[in-house]
Amino acid sequence: MKLKKVFCTALSLSSCSVLLYSSLFSASAIADDAKARAIMEKVDARDDGDNQISDMEMILIDKRGKQRVRKIHSLSKDIGEDSYRIMFFQEPADVRNTGFLTYDYDDASKDDDQWLYLPALKKSKRISTSDKSGSFMGSDFSYSDMTSRDLGDYDFTFKKEMEVNGVKVWVIESVPRTEDVIKETGSTKGMVFVRQDNYVAIRSISWLKKGKKLKYMDMKGLELIDGIWTPTEIHMTTKSGKITEHKSILKFTNIKFNQPLDKDKFSVRRLEKGL
Repeated sequence: MKLKKVFCTALSLSSCSVLLYSSLFSASAIADDAKARAIMEKVDARDDGDNQISDMEMILIDKRGKQRVRKIHSLSKDIGEDSYRIMFFQEPADVRNTGFLTYDYDDASKDDDQWLYLPALKKSKRISTSDKSGSFMGSDFSYSDMTSRDLGDYDFTFKKEMEVNGVKVWVIESVPRTEDVIKETGSTKGMVFVRQDNYVAIRSISWLKKGKKLKYMDMKGLELIDGIWTPTEIHMTTKSGKITEHKSILKFTNIKFNQPLDKDKFSVRRLEKGL
């Protein structure tokens, strides 16, 4: 499962006609940068393991500093070239047994599928493309952040080299090629900071269309587990100017790869059944 895909906020696919896409591609090709695209292709191709289980802690912090903590169990698996992920909320009581299922398709012509199960309604809701820019369970992550972006949806520009926490990175700008991508992601532009030694995107900035806010992702924890560079702590912050409006922290523990996970574990029926 490509764990990096879940949190690379500057980078999935939205549908548009071939004619519209072709015309936009031709018009924007001048803005695309071969060096930047080559770096992003290596980010996308990076080995990130398969058949993974982990425990997650989601900490939601409002502008007054008040915190809410949620505990989640997560499973992920590659099915052919596609990536499936299922998550079950365990604590606190008001979100217990809530489930989230994602089918992240490798085929760029296919829109990713997502379902949210709400136990109070005893029903799974399919997340429509028009809703994917919305907040995931009250966090600063959107539903769109929970899947990968197709590289063909963006023009990339190499901006500069710099250091982040003593590590050399490339800074890459990404600009959506279509209005459909902007609507799905809610972002008009992104900046990605890619480590030069392992091609992990450790920081990103997203310019949000709604409210003209900025969303910052910082990978505060990164460990080599079973030979795979794996995020262990991610911070996502929404700001309006210099004011922090909300912040979400994801902490990962008990991360294990190559676990015996069957495909039937990743179904709407299993989502509604629970752990």
